[in-house]
Amino acid sequence: MIASKHKQTPSLFPVEWQPQNGKRKSPDGVATTDVILSAHVAGNAEVFEKVMRLHVPEGSTVADVTWGKGVFWQNIEPGKYKVNASDMKTGVDCRNLPYADASHDCVVLDPPYMEGLFRRSKGHLAGTGTHAAFRENYSSGEETSDGPKYHAAVVDLYFRAAREAYRILRHGGVFIVKCQDEVSANRQRFTHIEIINECARMGFYAKDLFVVVRQNRPGVSRILRQEHARKNHSYFIVFVKSSPGRSCQAKTKVPVHKGTVVAK
Repeated sequence: MIASKHKQTPSLFPVEWQPQNGKRKSPDGVATTDVILSAHVAGNAEVFEKVMRLHVPEGSTVADVTWGKGVFWQNIEPGKYKVNASDMKTGVDCRNLPYADASHDCVVLDPPYMEGLFRRSKGHLAGTGTHAAFRENYSSGEETSDGPKYHAAVVDLYFRAAREAYRILRHGGVFIVKCQDEVSANRQRFTHIEIINECARMGFYAKDLFVVVRQNRPGVSRILRQEHARKNHSYFIVFVKSSPGRSCQAKTKVPVHKGTVVAK
């Protein structure tokens, strides 16, 4: 058998985009700048509304397991979703939820992401000054008597809550996680990467990432020499429940918001 003189080279385009009869297939959709962006100098409520609009269809059953004062939902019309709100103040621990398996379309998680709220000495707990809102909404103000501490306690809470979220989510359900990186014991800790890696092992697919930049400038009480950039941004990570050990994208129905072309 005589080999062809012309070797077939790999193509950069999927098969359906290859020219046929000398003509290239015209892509669907229209050109527009009216799209949801990944980074915002804004408040949490403004960005959360965009996350929900892009990834969670109206009418979905949502468990917000760290409700606090419901700040995330300020820009969302009441009744748009079926929301089950809970937190430590209502007696519900996000690591041990009272919901049945595969009973929700979406879970929202925003636990404390400051290692200062997980210390074994009550006198060393954070929660004063600019940190007062964290203690008021998320912390009981009591020291951590057992288990991990400092940054290890932060990610341990995220991981345990993520396992519960996986349990109560339907296949293809959406898990929205709010987090922020931190410097703990003068060591850089990229919390969002730790969460993404652990959730991938559970069977979550990391579908999207939103960056929220503070609108005001953070300060420090005292400083001798700066070692790390001061954190002024946080993240909304959007996961989709697939099967454990699978890294491929779960097939979910993408809600299209009016006036915007959404790429599937």
